Amino acid sequence: MKIKQLPLGEYEANCTIVWEKPNNAWIFDPGGDADVLLEFIKKRGLTPTLVALTHAHFDHIGALPALLEAYPQLPVHVGAGDVPFFGHPFNANPPAYPSVPRPATLVADLVDGLELSADGLSARVIATPGHTPGGSCFYFADNSLLIAGDTLFAGSAGRTDFPGGDSRALHESLMKLKALPLNTTVICGHGIPTTIVREVESNPFF
Repeated sequence: MKIKQLPLGEYEANCTIVWEKPNNAWIFDPGGDADVLLEFIKKRGLTPTLVALTHAHFDHIGALPALLEAYPQLPVHVGAGDVPFFGHPFNANPPAYPSVPRPATLVADLVDGLELSADGLSARVIATPGHTPGGSCFYFADNSLLIAGDTLFAGSAGRTDFPGGDSRALHESLMKLKALPLNTTVICGHGIPTTIVREVESNPFF
């Protein structure tokens, strides 16, 4: 599996692209700078086959409209608890991040234990509410990789003071992540990657 992490937009939210031959790609959190994302897809000769969202905050979905204009049939997977974020005035920061309307191809199917499997790729969904009600992480067991969004950061964890945040739920979600194999690499929603073992040893939220 090939992996590319692109920090996109003013908040440098990490968009993660994973693919296998024949270059069918999954895109996680297309947060902004749609031109950068689309240029990378074009240069690598990739064909996006799905979008999966760790959560639906504006800085993680900002490039969705342009991506769906280029690939109109692309399904967008999200946790059901985050569906109300689409088109809601609070979930925007104009002019860089206008409100993103609900995509016609939105699929609110991300639940704990769901296996996403296609294109030679397979990931288990770990429901991680707390930062948002529908927060989700994606665990690629065969590659020891976790795409964590804003649930977990290197040395920190997601905020819970936004609408829909829940500190108790976030704690329970972090305990799920803490139980993953220690050698798991974690791509966070912002900032540098980390590992579960590093966070177990040093993260106060663990």
